[in-house]
Amino acid sequence: MSESTLAFSDDQAEAHDRISAMLRSAGIDLDDSLLTPPRDGKDSVMAVVGKAGSGKTLLLAALYHALEEAGVDVVSGDYEGRRRRDRRTLAILAPTNKAASVLRMRGVPATTIHRILYTPVYDPEYEKIAEWLAGQGERPEIEGLTDVALDRAHAFYQTNKSIPGALAAAGLRGSDFITGWKRREEPLDVGFVDEASMLDDKQFDDLKEIFPTLLLFGDPAQLAPVNQSGSMVFDTLPAPAKLELHRVHRQDADNPILDLAHALADPTLDFHGFERMVEEAAARDDRVVMAQRVEVDLMARSPVLVWRNATRIRLINAFRSVYGAPETELLEGEPLICDGIELPLKHRKKRLDLEARGLIKGAQVIYLGPGRKPGFSRLHVIGAEDPQVSAASIVKIEKPDEEEPFIPFAARMGATFLHGAAVTIHKAQGSQWNDVQVFAPDLYAASRMGRTEAGQPLWKRLAYVAITRAETRLHWVVRNRLSKPAGQLRIDDLRVAPAPLELEAEET
Repeated sequence: MSESTLAFSDDQAEAHDRISAMLRSAGIDLDDSLLTPPRDGKDSVMAVVGKAGSGKTLLLAALYHALEEAGVDVVSGDYEGRRRRDRRTLAILAPTNKAASVLRMRGVPATTIHRILYTPVYDPEYEKIAEWLAGQGERPEIEGLTDVALDRAHAFYQTNKSIPGALAAAGLRGSDFITGWKRREEPLDVGFVDEASMLDDKQFDDLKEIFPTLLLFGDPAQLAPVNQSGSMVFDTLPAPAKLELHRVHRQDADNPILDLAHALADPTLDFHGFERMVEEAAARDDRVVMAQRVEVDLMARSPVLVWRNATRIRLINAFRSVYGAPETELLEGEPLICDGIELPLKHRKKRLDLEARGLIKGAQVIYLGPGRKPGFSRLHVIGAEDPQVSAASIVKIEKPDEEEPFIPFAARMGATFLHGAAVTIHKAQGSQWNDVQVFAPDLYAASRMGRTEAGQPLWKRLAYVAITRAETRLHWVVRNRLSKPAGQLRIDDLRVAPAPLELEAEET
């Protein structure tokens, strides 16, 4: 057993051994670092399930390192080198940009499911650099790039394993070396999928077509995808294919946020009892705050989590009001949520461009200002590896008690956005923020309705998901009040790219 497994709990160690056996049967022997070519017709799916704090991410990271040490190539979605018949590959995926970025911050080279479906087409001149960085070619000589620039690219890649990031470190823009995107036509090899509780049946079927060996990591206590009758894709797997992890107490000791999340499993606990627990936790630990109002300064980067759409819309309009945002335009620094892409089928390539750059449904972005063309916006895509883009945009601001949203400006077609100062707890799944504000009056309303989902009171499932979005501090907001902002909205804290990539979505 490797050093990484020495810190495993018994259930993690058992899961590691069973996953190793699955990989061995697929031709990847982690114990002896022995790889054999993929075997046709040998498909397998397994799931690792457990609540927050049970060690799923630790296990995923350990397996990634073991596969890398065994010689398995990691497919990141930003570049794929020349195919070899005996090559074994691993792709680590998440449903959202933010979920993928959480893994990348922990040293795991994750990408989104959308990104792995589309592969970039590189300019042949710059593909030489990508091949060299990936260890498949000699150091190139590129006109206009100095040895110092190539050294910067090489140093970046050794740490981050990102070809676009390395080329950006050399002073290049995405539009310099990526000429377009194409849909993946051939299957891959091994796939790890984090936040698998967010997958719907169609996504699951697509993944099984792409990956003959598929490992899901998910939390059964979260909310199931909409229109799936409260079930998750791993619920249908046979018992031997589901590996359950329990809480790793020594890792989560003295974490009041996880203590509150796990307390929700008590069937005798009602809403008022739980709120008393929150108040007691706040009295002894500043990582839990019993908040008397919504802090507006947090809303620009960390949306308030609510249950009801009416609450979401009221909070969004209150946010815009306190910052003095005019109805006819957006302020720089306002948060948005991508609500999909409005393009006809004949513009499939443009849709690929938008989605591959991170503008997928549910993506969080920050508005940086108008683009150079009418209807275009400059945007910072939260969690994306190359975050700053300029795209044709349709922005919709919903108003209280009005059926039709107000549209401050719009292209004729492109990426559509809703305001992101508040989001529903359903849409927050897969994301994490340092500070999370949970609007408790909404959860109380859910408890009064007495609704259940998958045999558990709905308010408890909502509370569990909302609480576990907080990485550092939980704000349990108990009153329908909003603070005044400490200053103006800002964008200077966002990473600046050399120049935003412009994504055409208009007819020419």
